Amino acid sequence: MTATAGPVVGLLEQARQPCNDRRDLVIQASDDASPVAPAVMNNQPQPPKPFVVVRGEASAEHALDGAVVAIGNFDGVHRGHRAVIAAALARAKALSRPAAALTFEPHPRRFFRPDGPLFRLTDERAKLRLLAATGLSGAIVLRFDAALASLSAHDFIARVLLARFIVAGVAIGFDFHFGLNRAGSPDYLAAQGAKLGFAVDIVPRFEDAGRPVRSGPIRAALAAGRIAEANTLLGYPWFVSGNVIHGDKRGRELGYPTANMRLDPDCGLKHGIYAVRVGVGERCYDGVASFGRRPMFDQGTVLLEVFLFDFAGDLYGEMIDVAFLEWIRPERTFATVEDLVRRMNEDAQLARAALAAAPDAFPRLGQVSL
Repeated sequence: MTATAGPVVGLLEQARQPCNDRRDLVIQASDDASPVAPAVMNNQPQPPKPFVVVRGEASAEHALDGAVVAIGNFDGVHRGHRAVIAAALARAKALSRPAAALTFEPHPRRFFRPDGPLFRLTDERAKLRLLAATGLSGAIVLRFDAALASLSAHDFIARVLLARFIVAGVAIGFDFHFGLNRAGSPDYLAAQGAKLGFAVDIVPRFEDAGRPVRSGPIRAALAAGRIAEANTLLGYPWFVSGNVIHGDKRGRELGYPTANMRLDPDCGLKHGIYAVRVGVGERCYDGVASFGRRPMFDQGTVLLEVFLFDFAGDLYGEMIDVAFLEWIRPERTFATVEDLVRRMNEDAQLARAALAAAPDAFPRLGQVSL
């Protein structure tokens, strides 16, 4: 994408804004820093430690051994998940231990139903970046394969939790089940914890105004274009990430050059026009986006096309984050290209107004190394 400021006349120009909530949580010390006396250094706040990712039961990495772990798939890292994470953090603080997430890749549903659709709220990278901003020290990512699926609940505790990771405690949701045939229940885990000497915290159902906060209702809200509802349940604006690819340059011809992304084929987001905020490096830009097949031009390929307000530059090949803040309208065809452009101008005005009402809305993301 090579973009310039848009053609909409009479709209207030917005300066580029720093994307403060997405800044990396890992702070590197300067190589040329002046030496400081030890007594002074002891009084200075220390930079946060890097978020550690340990992969697999057989990993040689032991940085998270002895941690209190929050266990779950954590698709979306929504408010219900964060209640489990908060329980792990509280227990870890009480025990003076690190806290970590223990999660699974691929999503277990993908293993059990490999040919079925799976609308993931967050891919692995997005999930880890969200987890890295919760205060956890790291994440243990277990490969969900036939070997893991065949472990009994007893063996999962004995071999994974205790023998490999020597957990000091576990936090789970009230409906978490594990082991072969999901035989391991929260009550079973609590009983084994009492017997074997590790703490177990079972977090009750988390609700918002009587609605259970779960990944399923969030997927359903996104599929219906109910962005505000999905974001309320998530606790942050839902976002996608991807590399900017070349398109057919038609947006440029219409005065709206776009950054194009191809999302996962199973993405269930409703096709239509959205107000978005885009993270590019350390900056955020407001914008308007179209997700769908562009029926006006009968292209067929599903793309996310994002027009950034007040941006000039080349984004081809860049990794960007696109956060969805408000639904504007569904896709539709127009009698003429001129009618389409008039409607695009109106869409841009509506998007600017929606984004101005939420100037700081953007997911808080940490830095991870994959």
